[in-house]
Amino acid sequence: MMRTRPLKVALLGCGVVGSEVARIMTTHADDLAARIGAPVELAGVAVRRPQKVREGIPAELVTTDATALVKRGDVDVVVEVIGGIEPARTLITTAFEHGASVVSANKALLAEDGATLYAAAERHGRDLYFEAAVAGAIPLIRPLRESLAGDKVNRVLGIVNGTTNFILDKMERTGAGYTEALDEATALGYAEADPTADVEGFDAAAKAAILAGIAFHTRVRLDDVHREGLTEVTAADMASAQRMGCTVKLLAICERAADGRSVTARVHPAMIPLSHPLASVREAYNAVFVEAEAAGRLMFYGPGAGGAPTASAVLGDLVAVCRNKLAEATGPGESAYTQLPVSPMGEVVTRYHISLDVADKPGVLAQVATVFAEHGVSIDTVRQQGKDGEASLVVVTHRAPDAALSGTVEALRKLDTVRGVASIMRVEGE
Repeated sequence: MMRTRPLKVALLGCGVVGSEVARIMTTHADDLAARIGAPVELAGVAVRRPQKVREGIPAELVTTDATALVKRGDVDVVVEVIGGIEPARTLITTAFEHGASVVSANKALLAEDGATLYAAAERHGRDLYFEAAVAGAIPLIRPLRESLAGDKVNRVLGIVNGTTNFILDKMERTGAGYTEALDEATALGYAEADPTADVEGFDAAAKAAILAGIAFHTRVRLDDVHREGLTEVTAADMASAQRMGCTVKLLAICERAADGRSVTARVHPAMIPLSHPLASVREAYNAVFVEAEAAGRLMFYGPGAGGAPTASAVLGDLVAVCRNKLAEATGPGESAYTQLPVSPMGEVVTRYHISLDVADKPGVLAQVATVFAEHGVSIDTVRQQGKDGEASLVVVTHRAPDAALSGTVEALRKLDTVRGVASIMRVEGE
């Protein structure tokens, strides 16, 4: 039997995502009520600019006082889509204190201080759901938190930022440089006017912290994630990748150490073989590859951003939280029982693709090989080209600690026969 008294929802933020959440709540009201077991209605919408016309939202629901809205005792669920650290953190914890559960899309806050939110939710017996914080519409958080709760996840490897994937895809397909590809992404609306969060890897790093924490049942903060952006990726790097049968992607990589005693989380450009499922992810799409002990390899693919896709994830969480509310239950909270340390990047075992500009004369290859050997790095393949006294040397290594590889590169720079290091990129996804 359906409950007639509606569950009340407070919406914090009414931008691209928030407006879609409100629209779907209105247009799909009957379906949502049937799925939940009770109708849901907007109790209020907190915004910064109340004078802006918002189609489908009654003016009397709009307020600039978000604090008063979340303190209302009749609000069952608060949907937070304003982003940032403050005032979002205070609003969310205040919502818990006043009896509301929370659905959030705030990746930055969850990566920076998720522990505070989890603790507040548990203290007050409320739900904290955040499927929309990572990879938009792609169901990923719930599978990791629930579907794979009985398994052991060893690795999460993914493309979690659509802007950077569009840029790299454009560079690969057309031979364009980074700046040209970024300009097109901006013109098409894939990149913000200030693209720093995307192209420097901050957005992907926040998502990596969230994924690593859930996958490995340990606390991983944004500061724990090694981050490199794609601004230094060149058309020459893309051409080198193609010659190797690879493509270049900005990857978020979360791994459990082989001995199980630590984890790593990192974001950086990497070459991956064209045979890997992630290599076929084009345009602004996202995909995440999960490797679990019993389930094996799983891939989650779809649109990773945008108003409607992200709102879809928000509404999915809203339905789950409302069902829990009716059942007087709560869903999964924080699982950080392993308390595993996060290893620094220098201890991560990786492969490198290194392109060197060298003098075209005998003995150069032997000198370079000696430097690799002195640093304990084994060479997989070498390709050399020379003309008019100048040459290029491309070396692909076997797996070695990142610190050893970095030390090798620094030593190579000191050789008289090495004119410069044209490019360095990690190789992943074997």
